[in-house]
Parts: sequence; structure tokens; C-alpha cells
Amino acid sequence: MCALNRTDLLRIFEKLDMNDDGLVSLDELNWLLEKIGFQFSHDELESLVGKESLDFNEFLFFYESISKQKNGESNGGDKNDDGMEEKDGVESDLAKAFRVFDLDGDGFITSQELECVLKRLGLWDEKNCKDCRSMIYAYDTNSDGQLDFEEFKNMMLLTTS
Repeated sequence: MCALNRTDLLRIFEKLDMNDDGLVSLDELNWLLEKIGFQFSHDELESLVGKESLDFNEFLFFYESISKQKNGESNGGDKNDDGMEEKDGVESDLAKAFRVFDLDGDGFITSQELECVLKRLGLWDEKNCKDCRSMIYAYDTNSDGQLDFEEFKNMMLLTTS
């Protein structure tokens, strides 16, 4: 199971494909990555992706590969401003992504915050309102109506086998 289903990923792919050529170019992909706080040069992204553009299946593979849990070593247990322990690799990237969605900095992501970020990314349409609540609900293990960092991390690290 992955954090986003195939339909959600297809919607994101179609929104990213700004010129409707059926491919997401590195520039289109980098636009999204920059919006969520990741900075890559064109060469770095090309090195990571391995080509100039991705079709939908390659985009799915890219999404799954960056979503997979990796065994990163701790960098000494430094804490960031939220009190979350920063770790190398995936854990650090997830902490940065979490802060993008946690707009008020309270340590939780609400469906309203998720909606706001999706709007900012240009990935919002009216039917997503229910989807935001459903996504939060699906991964809200303590049933408080919002995601804490551990719930967010678990959501992001779940992938299809």
C-alpha cells in the first residue's frame, strides 16, 4: 500500500505535465520539488532520475523509490525547532516535508493544512476536500483527526510490495 493511490498519482502527474505531452520533464518535476522545499540543480535531478523526462510508469517508479524506507544513520540525534530528531537521508527529508505541510508549526497536519498546501502546489480541485479528510483519517492511528510526525512518516514510507 502506498501513501497515495494510483488515481491520486495520475492526477498529480497530469497536473505536473503542464504542456500535456504525456511526459513530466525535469523542469516540471523540479517545480513541484521546489514548492515542497527540495532544491536540486537540473544536473542533480537528471542524475537522480536518469533521463530528461518521465512517462507515467516512470513517474510511479520515481515516486515509489523516493517513498521507500531507507536505513539512514543518525547524525547524532540533533533536534530541530519542532523538537523532532533529525536523521540523515529519508528521516531528514521527511521532517522537512512534514514542516511544509504543518503550516502553523504545532506539530500536526490537519486536513485544512493539507488542502492549503495542495492549493499552493496547484494540485487542488473541489473534490479533493473529501480526499484530504480521508487521507488524514486513513493514517491517523490515534484518531485525533490530524497527523503527527510519526503518522506522517508511516504514511509516506508505506509502499506497494
